[in-house]
Amino acid sequence: MTLMPRLMLLLLALAPLSALAAPAAAPLVEGEDYEVIASPGPFAPLAGKVEVVEMFGYTCPHCAHFEPTLEAWAKKLPKDVRFTPVPAAFGGYWDSYARAYYAAEQLGVAKRSHAAMFKALHEDKALPMQNVSPEELAGFYAVYGVSKDAYTTALKSPAVEQKVKAARDFAQRTRVPGTPALIVNGRYLVKGDSFDDMLRNTDALIARERAGAKAR
Repeated sequence: MTLMPRLMLLLLALAPLSALAAPAAAPLVEGEDYEVIASPGPFAPLAGKVEVVEMFGYTCPHCAHFEPTLEAWAKKLPKDVRFTPVPAAFGGYWDSYARAYYAAEQLGVAKRSHAAMFKALHEDKALPMQNVSPEELAGFYAVYGVSKDAYTTALKSPAVEQKVKAARDFAQRTRVPGTPALIVNGRYLVKGDSFDDMLRNTDALIARERAGAKAR
């Protein structure tokens, strides 16, 4: 047998051992990688899925920076994970843009306009951060085929106000400290030193919840 085949056989023999020696991912540490929510509960009924909520604010510059990375990550989630953006209704201009999101959702244009709203606020400066008017918002959403009357009606509707209240209640119950925030199944508030850390920790918590569901 020549030297090359012998080396190949040796490498093949050692491959399983090297795989076993590879360090496993470090377990998550409560208080560093996540916090347990004292009053747990998902934002919406789970229906057999693992829920990941992103609490965001259109006026938040960190959310704007996070959006492209988060969008790419969310597209790769398995079918048993439900990703739900929830606007932060912290009062004042936060509520104005929370209503803007839910009015767009009611009219079926929230997904198409989501990234563009961040761009309009943080890059183009086409909308004011505070004291945005219904007319200004209607003008933005007109690009997506929504009439001014339809949008302003949705913006002021009881259904939208009810959704804003639900978002506010969820933020208060989960004690979200700011935005962007990720919450898994209403049980864990994700932490991390960077956006990549947050997403890695979220993946690990999704796996934990998936394993827990199977055990139950």
